[in-house]
Amino acid sequence: MKKTFLTAEWRKLIMVNYAVDAQVLQKYLPPHTQLDLWNGTCYVSLIGFMFLNTKIKGIKIPFHTDFEEVNLRFYVKYLEEGVYKRGVVFIKEIVPKQAITWVANTLYKEHYVTMPMQHSWVLREDTLAIEYRWKKQGWYSLGVSAQATPLPIAPGSEEEFITEHYWGFTRRDNHTTSAYEVAHPRWEIYPVQEYHLSVDFQALYGPDFDFLNTATPQSVFLAEGSEILIKEGGVLRR
Repeated sequence: MKKTFLTAEWRKLIMVNYAVDAQVLQKYLPPHTQLDLWNGTCYVSLIGFMFLNTKIKGIKIPFHTDFEEVNLRFYVKYLEEGVYKRGVVFIKEIVPKQAITWVANTLYKEHYVTMPMQHSWVLREDTLAIEYRWKKQGWYSLGVSAQATPLPIAPGSEEEFITEHYWGFTRRDNHTTSAYEVAHPRWEIYPVQEYHLSVDFQALYGPDFDFLNTATPQSVFLAEGSEILIKEGGVLRR
């Protein structure tokens, strides 16, 4: 049984989901995985959320327990002994802490970058206003206004597909992929009333994702999140 590497809370996750041509993602696909589709649709998601109460092997690292993250990800699966492990692949993960970026990129071959970041959570009567901001030259932002009462995620729904991927896969080289498991309970979501997005996808993620600047999201969710744990990873190779 894999040991727990990291525990934290992931809270107030804004999920902006786009339907994309699967060919766009083929070059980013880690070895031994395949794209995971929902009702024949291939997705990428821009996610903004808070890391809270973060511990590495049970230890809190000073000044690195609470921080924002914004990532662009897509969805894959890996067949092991006749069962699919469904997970995500990150194009890029933005955090405000340089030490996190160094450790993730150096030791785990992840795709982190460090930028100044801010967030705001505001409860107005029966409405939640959640926003995440990050700076590369100018400031970018991702925000929603949502009903303040969370609802369960319906089985078989798009919300379930987006939130219920419990593995992370990272290309190590052309033949090898790292895999780690993320454990958390089933989440609830807040119905989104409005959203706003100020992002230059080409500037942040390269020309492959320039088309997202003019694309309309397929959906926008706000998930409450939960406590999570990340188990030490393994390696996929043949």
